[in-house]
Amino acid sequence: MKGSLVLVATPIGNLEDLSPRAARVLAEAEVVMAEDTRRTMKLVPPGKRLVSYNDVNARGRLPLLLETLEAGHTVAMVSDAGTPGVSDPAYRAVQVAIEAGATVSVVPGPSAVTTAIVASGLPTDRFAFEGFLPRKPGPRRTRILAMAAYTGTLVYFAGPHHTGKLLFELHGLLGDRRCCVARELTKIHEEYVRGTLGALAEKYGEHPPKGEVTLLVAGAEA
Repeated sequence: MKGSLVLVATPIGNLEDLSPRAARVLAEAEVVMAEDTRRTMKLVPPGKRLVSYNDVNARGRLPLLLETLEAGHTVAMVSDAGTPGVSDPAYRAVQVAIEAGATVSVVPGPSAVTTAIVASGLPTDRFAFEGFLPRKPGPRRTRILAMAAYTGTLVYFAGPHHTGKLLFELHGLLGDRRCCVARELTKIHEEYVRGTLGALAEKYGEHPPKGEVTLLVAGAEA
């Protein structure tokens, strides 16, 4: 019998958000593959076999994943924080597991995307998750313009030092739409700053935010 790959959602800040089921799966899995093993050490029992799995080494870790699944064992996979497979290489592991005939399941839980959008004050009936935009100006501009006519809320991830620049660029390409900067979600310094692209571009252009940022932008008018 083939083993199973379990994608386990982990806290995006507050460790109390780890569900009892997630804790049990992490404790019982033969192998835990983690984007950042240092973070995951806080969530698993001492002595648990932890293997790094990230953008840099994902392809090289797939043979180990396949070997473990072929042996009938369970592999738990976690991201740096939140739900694995969202803006990280877990989807490659899912593809390999499916092709090998292994079981793929999910322990749902924290997600920066849904956490930010429900508190943003922007419409939640339709939204598009754009993740991290390309670093090069040309491809980034193309991606932004491709969604310019979308009428649902747009959701982006941004590093703190790129937030101001991204807001200025969005303002220039999309107009002065409503937006929300959500940062340090579920942590002590959690903050939601709401306003317009122009106003927040000026604010964060002068004073970059601290911590990881989820940026939400109102869609185009119908």
